Amino acid sequence: MPGADFRGHAYLARVEWSGSTGAGYRAYPRAHTAWTPPATEGFDLSADPHFRGDADLPNPEQLLVLAASSCQLLSFLAVAARGGVDVVSYEDDATGEMPDDLAPQRISRIVLRPRVRVASHAGSPSSAVDLAAVERMLHEAHEQCYIANSLTTEVVLEPSVEVAPG
Repeated sequence: MPGADFRGHAYLARVEWSGSTGAGYRAYPRAHTAWTPPATEGFDLSADPHFRGDADLPNPEQLLVLAASSCQLLSFLAVAARGGVDVVSYEDDATGEMPDDLAPQRISRIVLRPRVRVASHAGSPSSAVDLAAVERMLHEAHEQCYIANSLTTEVVLEPSVEVAPG
């Protein structure tokens, strides 16, 4: 925990693993369990399959990309709500890139591809929605995203916005 004079928000995480590395790199299990207190339910993780992990379990690299994507979503919803935009759906297929030739090896780029649907203004044609303004809000949210601001990794935003039918 932060020191007594710390002012801000602290986020807790706990991981647990048991096994043996005595048989070498190829033999030990990568699966482990993580918690995010005060949540009481944990979830299972592993290493990336390229590093001998279980492909059926999420890995830390995916969680980093997921954190950036989730933060962008939450930041955007706040900006949109404050701006009076009725967002009715948001989907993002985010990608993290970790080139083999970087040393030290790291995720060097995260690309967020949010697809946003907004409701048309009641009683107005769909063209009344300012899609450019919604896209500006996505970029404003990106500038405010705590996770993107915490990373040295490049986080790129490639949004698309449309008016929901009906």
